[in-house]
Amino acid sequence: MAYAAGAGLNTTKKCLEGTRTEILKDITNWITTCDVNAPRILWLHGQPGRGKSAIAHTIASWIKDVKAPGTCFCFARDRQAERREEKILTTIARDLADRDPAFRRALSNVVSNDHSLKTTCDVLQQWKRFILEPLSEINGEIVGNVVVVIDALDESGPETSRREILGLLKSSEAAHLPANFRILLTSRPLPDIERVMRDVPHVKATSLDDVPRELVERDIQLYVSKELDRFLSIGATEVQSVVKKSEGLFEWARLACEVWDVEGGVQIGSPLEGHTSGVKSVAFSPDGKRIVSGSWDKTVRVWDVEEGVQIGSPFEGHTDGVESVAFSPDGKRIVSGSLDNTVRVWDVEGGMEIGNPLEGHTSGVKSVAFSSDGKRIVSGSWDKTVRVWDVEEGVQIGSPLKGHTSGVESVAFSPDGKRIVSGSWDNTVRVWDVEEHVQIGSPLEGHTDGVKSVAFSPDGKRIVSGSRDNTVWVWDVEEGVQIGSPLEGHTSGVQSVAFSPDGKRIVSGSLDNTVRVWDVAGGVQIGSPLEGHTSGVESVAFSPDGERILSGSRDNTVRIWDVERGVQVVGPLEGHTSGVKSVAFSPDGKRIVSGSRDKTVRVWDVTGGVQIGSPLEGHTDGVESVTFSPDGKRIVSGSRDNTMRVWNVEEGVQIGSPLDSHTSGIKSVAFSPDGKRIVSGSWDKTVRVLDVEGGVQIGSPLKGHTSGVESVAFSPDGKRIVSGSWDNTVRIWDVERGVQIGNPLEGHTSGVNAVAFSPDGKSIVSGSLDKTVRVWD
Repeated sequence: MAYAAGAGLNTTKKCLEGTRTEILKDITNWITTCDVNAPRILWLHGQPGRGKSAIAHTIASWIKDVKAPGTCFCFARDRQAERREEKILTTIARDLADRDPAFRRALSNVVSNDHSLKTTCDVLQQWKRFILEPLSEINGEIVGNVVVVIDALDESGPETSRREILGLLKSSEAAHLPANFRILLTSRPLPDIERVMRDVPHVKATSLDDVPRELVERDIQLYVSKELDRFLSIGATEVQSVVKKSEGLFEWARLACEVWDVEGGVQIGSPLEGHTSGVKSVAFSPDGKRIVSGSWDKTVRVWDVEEGVQIGSPFEGHTDGVESVAFSPDGKRIVSGSLDNTVRVWDVEGGMEIGNPLEGHTSGVKSVAFSSDGKRIVSGSWDKTVRVWDVEEGVQIGSPLKGHTSGVESVAFSPDGKRIVSGSWDNTVRVWDVEEHVQIGSPLEGHTDGVKSVAFSPDGKRIVSGSRDNTVWVWDVEEGVQIGSPLEGHTSGVQSVAFSPDGKRIVSGSLDNTVRVWDVAGGVQIGSPLEGHTSGVESVAFSPDGERILSGSRDNTVRIWDVERGVQVVGPLEGHTSGVKSVAFSPDGKRIVSGSRDKTVRVWDVTGGVQIGSPLEGHTDGVESVTFSPDGKRIVSGSRDNTMRVWNVEEGVQIGSPLDSHTSGIKSVAFSPDGKRIVSGSWDKTVRVLDVEGGVQIGSPLKGHTSGVESVAFSPDGKRIVSGSWDNTVRIWDVERGVQIGNPLEGHTSGVNAVAFSPDGKSIVSGSLDKTVRVWD
């Protein structure tokens, strides 16, 4: 039976003690009631930032503390591939079996009688055989209530990813679950979820949007006061200011506490923003003046540390996400490793690739490094091998280094260039002789989960390793043994580690969103965790002078930290909203076009209320926006698959190839009044204009928004474009010159979801998540 590891309780996400007391009491009363007619399901919903997940994890923690049989399954936007719909019921069943002997016995009987069930992906079969049958068999044997927490169902993916689960929750079988069975479900009130969960007798719907403002502000004040009480310069006035500006959103308050600038703690520059997807690796240049970053947006970027700006254009060439980057010792070259299986070398000044890609790996390259003399490169890959390359010749040296039994996550040269260390998902660290191309000694064993990062000490006598088992270990290279105890403190897998230049400190980055600094000699953590990232930290490094730490995270940002003062550079990326369906009338009002997360576009006859022809198929992910051309003969659609497509309405076929200039999902599309141009807005924070006939982009992207663009529109004369974004602003652009007109229109206190021009083009209307509509002159 499939199991989604890591999808359960995370105690770091619980509510602060003393907050959300009313809603928590309501939920626990619902769980513990003896009323046999109590609804079996409680749907807790609300807009982003209301604290739904914190409540879910608090209830899950309470269940664990009182030793009640129960489980918790949490969906996550960045874990959709691992936490699919077909894994939820098998995971819940296995957890319940672990917690209750009677359920374990009943489940075993079911599976033993039909071995095909162990691998079935049929959600309906799982529901009946893994949940309903065991519960029926042990009816009355379980003492107390069984509680299943399902958090963030809206983050499961497109509508199709949760359709079957929603159907089961609405079914009569769910209504007749045992009287002591409870399911707590949390999500945003997305249309497909709300359509199923509203007005169902066995579902109790509770909205966090309806909680009285005074109760919410009371709890936010408690949270903010605790978070900021370590800063002597912050008093009641500042706390109250944060509370008011949060507008009832716990997430806003959390981010505000992270970016607070106070005496005794300074921010080193602004976040280095430009990547359009998660940053996987970062490194300082040898002189500490530049930073290189590699991202899942397939690019490598170089940044000026002092100015905090990108130098030149992105280095483009990789055809899949960049997992690792490093400078050469002289700072003149950069090496990058990618999921496209290649290693590439770049000229820093020229911004050009040097030679051809280094090819040989048969799976994604996870880690790359230069030797100390800059003449060799080492790479580690998911193909389980380590390879050494000659930089000047651009060829592999010798055979691959084989021995790991699972993917290699991290590699590094020793300071003298004679040895290589590698860490792998097989839980081991291995040391290799560079000249002989053989493994030195036995694997260094001790980690109980995959090793994510390895590094040599400056004198080459020690190795440090960080693992998904949440520990950091130090090893003696000559003896091949562990030195001291593991460095423990992280609450989730360690993704990256590095020594300071003097070898006295270690920095580690983890999926618990923190960066930690350790004293090598004492084997203890120095100070508090460096907190600020809002998602797992993927890469860390010391500056050459050892005074700063650099970290890259899945929150798409690069941050710099002051080592001595423990001060962070905070740049949280505001959460993108998952799209909603889009509909539009044809110019003559006789037809309707609709775009859906089922990846199709459909055309409908208004009078007859029937679908015209077959669905327009081609998109590979949910369709976010659709509209007709002014003459009604064409439709344009924008999708989460990063493309726009133009369709012939009468023929029901796609015209030309997909328009694929955006680097992230497209949220909004519109035709110009003459039908010759299309404007699009995307999660990559840009607005783009395209020529309909040529199918090409006109000019450069319109840049300025600092978060995803949710809505775009042309002015009636076609000379201007208006865009609305989740950065809370509305912006106006000159179409011909490709520049922003004036300053952003500011005033909304939450993301702008919709914008439009008035018919005379003199006014703009905008609608926002802050529940207001504003008109701009």
